[in-house]
Amino acid sequence: MKKVQQKGEKVVPKREIDVLLDQYGTHHQNPTNKMIHWICIPLILFSVLGLMWAIPFPHLDFLGKYNGFLNWASFFIAFSGYYYYRLSPVLTYMMILIVFAMSLLVVQLEKWEIAGGPALWLVCTVIFIAAFIGQFIGSRLEVKKSTFTEDVKFLLIGPIWLLHFICVKTGIRY
Repeated sequence: MKKVQQKGEKVVPKREIDVLLDQYGTHHQNPTNKMIHWICIPLILFSVLGLMWAIPFPHLDFLGKYNGFLNWASFFIAFSGYYYYRLSPVLTYMMILIVFAMSLLVVQLEKWEIAGGPALWLVCTVIFIAAFIGQFIGSRLEVKKSTFTEDVKFLLIGPIWLLHFICVKTGIRY
């Protein structure tokens, strides 16, 4: 229901975050596609984080025992964190918690690889491919084409689009 502006009433422009979430949401109306998003978006985020973590990074002696924690994923986290913070500090804090948990899982996969398990990059590639296939199936259920084909920034909006539902459900102002 659209509100009709009364004479003398101040028009409050929508925040950029609300415009982006609304745009993203118009391309994700099918309930099955939404359910697929709740599974596949976190898996894609995790796999991208793991793949970037697996790219060899120069050894920096001054970091000592923390050397392995500064990697290409660190730059991805910093860039996306800055972008998210500009949009919504609350959603950024939620993403930081999620990325921290995902980073712990990536470190466990690294330890598993060292102990003789599969390579981190291989595990993350399989997860990425499976999740991307799921996303593709979900997008086929929609009338409108996927938003990331219009603008790459919508690849970053997907995770916070899910988080905004949690905020709305719990009454947290994002």
